[in-house]
Amino acid sequence: MSRILIAEDDRGIADFIERGLTAAGYACDVVDSGPPAFAMARTGDFDLMILDLGLPHMDGADVLEQLRALGVQIPVLVLTARTKVEDRVKALEGGANDYMPKPFQFAELLARVRLRLADSSPGAEPTGDSSVQLSRDDMVLDLRTQRVRIDEKWKDLSRREVGLLETFLRHPGQILSRAQLLSMVWGMDFDPGSNVVDVYVRTLRKKIGAERIETIRGSGYRLV
Repeated sequence: MSRILIAEDDRGIADFIERGLTAAGYACDVVDSGPPAFAMARTGDFDLMILDLGLPHMDGADVLEQLRALGVQIPVLVLTARTKVEDRVKALEGGANDYMPKPFQFAELLARVRLRLADSSPGAEPTGDSSVQLSRDDMVLDLRTQRVRIDEKWKDLSRREVGLLETFLRHPGQILSRAQLLSMVWGMDFDPGSNVVDVYVRTLRKKIGAERIETIRGSGYRLV
């Protein structure tokens, strides 16, 4: 299991990222200031760090600079509210592997996390990686190609359909409310009154079979 260090001083954002990544099968540790982020990233115990630049006591840019100066090569995904081009350039030239502005969609963050982890493990076989393929009974979801195999036939899915099916596959048999699905698949800036979940469940049912996703009246949906 890949282990991810989240360096973020906004507790709400940190909790949101931690819940999402944990649900996606990753082990997470959270720190809320620069010095512990720097100390823990040096240990070699983590496969990736998600780094906010605006950390107290030690700026995230300084954390990154000092890590690279010591030769620490942990992949770093910068997640920050700083959106100026010069900030982006400085971080990337300073050794960041990726740069993502806030506000953000969790689905995109998760895709970038997978990509960075795949980049740091050259030689891994995609078809044998449980983080790339998920299966249940006769259904296989390939996250890399965004396709699902049903009855030995592959079908293309949209990015949102992939996110929705992945969430169901990681929580088999669990009733997931619309609010939970909105948060996990659509990210932080969702509208709780939206019917987008129902729309995508309907399109997903057409591709994988209506009987596979059960509607629990008043509660949400469940993969059966």
